[in-house]
Amino acid sequence: MRRGYLVHVHSLVVMLICMFSSIVHGQQYTEETDLNVTANGRNGSLVSAFFVLGDSSVDCGDNTLFYPLLHGRLSLYPCNGSDGTLLPQIIADKIGLTSILPFYAQNGSLNEILGGLNFGSTQAMIMNQGGFSHQSLNQQLRQVSESMQLLQLHLSENTAVEFTKSSIFFLSFGKEDYIDLFLHNSSNPMLNHSAEYFATILVNQMTNAMRYLYEANARKIICLGVLPLGCAPRMAWESNQTSDGYIDGNGCVDNVNNWVLEYNRLLNEHIVQLNAEFSDAHIVFCDVYTGILEIIRKPRFYGFEDTKSACCGLGSNGAMIGCISTELACNQASAHVWWDLLNPTEAVNSILAQAAWSNQPIPDLCRPFTIHELVNTKT
Repeated sequence: MRRGYLVHVHSLVVMLICMFSSIVHGQQYTEETDLNVTANGRNGSLVSAFFVLGDSSVDCGDNTLFYPLLHGRLSLYPCNGSDGTLLPQIIADKIGLTSILPFYAQNGSLNEILGGLNFGSTQAMIMNQGGFSHQSLNQQLRQVSESMQLLQLHLSENTAVEFTKSSIFFLSFGKEDYIDLFLHNSSNPMLNHSAEYFATILVNQMTNAMRYLYEANARKIICLGVLPLGCAPRMAWESNQTSDGYIDGNGCVDNVNNWVLEYNRLLNEHIVQLNAEFSDAHIVFCDVYTGILEIIRKPRFYGFEDTKSACCGLGSNGAMIGCISTELACNQASAHVWWDLLNPTEAVNSILAQAAWSNQPIPDLCRPFTIHELVNTKT
């Protein structure tokens, strides 16, 4: 049975459970209840909830079906064993939203949706490969649609719409597409095309995803670029093994980073166009590539000692086998830029989150405005 089919069935089951739970418990939602789920009524800010979509940059593996069996890189702890170490969770904490559950952890409660959900799935890709794809972009968008439909069932239509408009939708995709391209598919015909060609395919789908969310009444969207993947321990190790690709003075594979840069450039351009097209939308692009590269270039300034080796892993620079046990981890993860094969440490994510929030210590990480400004923008 195809895993994509299993995922879709599971999503429908979750939706039915939620509907059944509402009937069994006799939940009747009044106008007073509607008022209690508005943004100011729940957390004292202008944000109702935080909904997260993405790949391993937003998920530790607990939101991926059969994760230990299907995870091809054997790195079971990409975020130090806790969702709280990832960028979207750190940002959510700054907003005051700390009850964000993985999509598959729901038990049918409306309050769980009202608290926000993480639809992210490790190894999720923009390009839907089918078969054993890991919760692709399109699959996660369907789950968002189902969740918003549940809000419509539980609340008045106006309240559900206002709740969605004042929520933040956080998207972080693309990393796994480039990992798949450079690590898993050396004979991939896409490598015969230009970096712009591949990036255009990905960015067009991301643009369609943001349009889809807008049509579903989302008005506050954060979209992350791809990190400097060529600097990750696994990429450098692979390049050394195959002698394929120039490694620069920072220990980064130049060719990989150039491809990623093209994706980030196009994504930023499309977000500028979407903001111009949708005058009532507030879409923010966060350039984590520039942020992490700034840390790698000035490690001592930001409090880091090691910019090349993984804190948790085996082999040269911890890059041959991923973090199969936290017992493999180094004693001071905060001194490392990289946690495992391809993911940054909590210390890096904390700096990025602060920069995204306030433009400090790294200026202009997010544009056209900071996350703090986004939070305080009325819809």
